[in-house]
Amino acid sequence: MSIEWIEVPGGICAFGDEARSVPVGTLLWTRTPIIRAQLRGERGGEHGALPVTGISHAQAIEIAQALGGRLPTSAEWEWMAGGPSRRRWPWGDQDWTPELANLRDSGLDTTSPVDAHLAGATPEGLVDVAGNVWEWTARATMGCGVTLRGGSYASPLLYARTTFLNAAPAELVSPGIGMRVVRHP
Repeated sequence: MSIEWIEVPGGICAFGDEARSVPVGTLLWTRTPIIRAQLRGERGGEHGALPVTGISHAQAIEIAQALGGRLPTSAEWEWMAGGPSRRRWPWGDQDWTPELANLRDSGLDTTSPVDAHLAGATPEGLVDVAGNVWEWTARATMGCGVTLRGGSYASPLLYARTTFLNAAPAELVSPGIGMRVVRHP
């Protein structure tokens, strides 16, 4: 199964709670988190459309490189998710409904196919940016951790905000952590 890349123009990201100005270049993003079918050469279908999970940060880096890209920085991720207007959610500022993202209150209690919440897409068309699986970034934290973004199927709505940061030990493998890949156009 091929990978669909979407270009997100660069700009100045007002990053984090302090809205620190961080320049972000134009990048190509995978339209969805990486799915099982893209790694195994399987056909799509519901099972193949589930996000890849259970991967450590080092494995995510290897997969990204094998696909011709890398993991995004935390600022790049926030720019992609919130855009220049700093949307609260990838889909905008409207309140969450279960059609927009797979979060704890959706009641699914597991990952869903990455195309199951198309109504929650960014204006550029990236889906599953909020919910379903946390996404590894390239940003290391103190204590050998790595920044995660986006929330998962087990997360409350707050964790899916475009400015929310989380972190996990780099060696952690979890059914709630996946990855998205970027590359230069």
